[in-house]
Amino acid sequence: MDSIVKISGLLSKRVEGGGFVKSTGIVRKVDELGRVVIPMELRRVMGIADKDGLEIFVEEEKIVLKKYEPACVFCGSASDVHNYRGKAVCKECAGEMSKFVS
Repeated sequence: MDSIVKISGLLSKRVEGGGFVKSTGIVRKVDELGRVVIPMELRRVMGIADKDGLEIFVEEEKIVLKKYEPACVFCGSASDVHNYRGKAVCKECAGEMSKFVS
């Protein structure tokens, strides 16, 4: 049975795994090119700026958008990642590589 509660002024629905999905009450139509506009207020609240990348996932019958966080090409970590010649490298891997440079 679904349970609906109010969290931070938004209606939230408990989902499998114990988490909540927040309902914004916003409905957008898909245009003829397949685009959907994410409202400015929602982008501001979620910290999504112009030109930010979004990853697209599919979970069962849901489309999930997640703000893209570059991950280290060597270890996959998304923590303390810097761009080096177009590649994402974390501080730890950069330190490991520096041991091999004389």
